[in-house]
Amino acid sequence: MNETVIEVDDLRKRYGDTEAVAGIDLGIELGEIFALLGPNGAGKSTTVEILEGFRGRDGGNVRVLGVDPGRAGPAWRSRVGVVRQKETLVPKLPVRDLVRHFAGYYPLADDPDEVIERVGLAHKSRELAESLSGGQLRRLDVALGIIGRPELLFLDEPTTGFDPRARREFWGLIRALADGGTTIVLTTHYLEEAEALADRVCVLARGRVRAIDAPAALDGRAHARATVSWREGGQRREVRTDEPTRVVAELAGRFVDEIPELSVHRPTLEEVYLGMIKDDHAIEETSI
Repeated sequence: MNETVIEVDDLRKRYGDTEAVAGIDLGIELGEIFALLGPNGAGKSTTVEILEGFRGRDGGNVRVLGVDPGRAGPAWRSRVGVVRQKETLVPKLPVRDLVRHFAGYYPLADDPDEVIERVGLAHKSRELAESLSGGQLRRLDVALGIIGRPELLFLDEPTTGFDPRARREFWGLIRALADGGTTIVLTTHYLEEAEALADRVCVLARGRVRAIDAPAALDGRAHARATVSWREGGQRREVRTDEPTRVVAELAGRFVDEIPELSVHRPTLEEVYLGMIKDDHAIEETSI
């Protein structure tokens, strides 16, 4: 049986007249990559900060690694890694010395040189942290987040500032951490990132859960009708169908050569997500 690492029941948080989190229920399992999606103001940051133990709640029950994060002590914090959206403010130290310094805070820290290698900064290990590029600083943030061998890792927009190649290399690191048993809570605005990494995604809007499912199955996506389109008689034609293979086979019998401009399209994660939140007029997340 799967072990539940995070249990959330009727979580609530209010700021004045604004109910930022309005009764969220969640369960996140051991080794899972769980992505939180939602527009600005949906309540993502507030929810994550409550789970991390950095923000109090007004109602509901929360257990993270079996402990209420609002009452957690140093032993619990040593089991949790956090990579926040804003880059860590670092002293004027070389990368290697900085990671070694942070390793001293944890009872079972990983080898600093190995961690630096894993995040792709071995060639920068002797350079001052303040000299790194934006993408390299995010890699350093991750190194500091995982140096304590966390059982649970929170990643808030971890690939901001990465070019496409660096982003995909970073995805490999995240998958390796999950394969090693680390549970990961990922907050991202990159829908392709959620689709590539997450075992499940949770869509938040107006402080409530709209849906939780595997990316391929979200909001019935796995069974959504396909659109088959092609050009015939000088016009663009299309058919929505539950049997795209049959439609393509019928078209193949009508054309001697290739079917002109043939395409078969099923709803993308981005299309499904945007459809779910299109009626939400989100408040600015900076206020919550």
